[in-house]
Amino acid sequence: MQAKAVAKSVRIAPRKVRLVVDLIRGKEVGEAIAILNHTQRGASPVVEKVLKSAIANAEHNYEMDADSLVISEAFVNEGATLKRFRPRAQGRASRINKRTSHITVVVTEKKEG
Repeated sequence: MQAKAVAKSVRIAPRKVRLVVDLIRGKEVGEAIAILNHTQRGASPVVEKVLKSAIANAEHNYEMDADSLVISEAFVNEGATLKRFRPRAQGRASRINKRTSHITVVVTEKKEG
């Protein structure tokens, strides 16, 4: 059985969030939370919140044991991009893309043996 949690339209660029998500993929839940607490990146608290949500979903919706959970999947997709303009010289303007992310974390119970 697997439980998942998704955070949509998080205002952090997917490229930056992927750096954090790559650290926890395949790890046990307790170890992953410890890694996220000691990672000094802006995306760490957001990814930790999604992970805790996935753990809560596993416990409450599927009666899984929180101690035996492993992160089976963790990925980041690109969300909608907010387009903004920065004034430049000579009356021109250049575009700034403010990217958003969809963060997905899937947890499963550890296989015995």
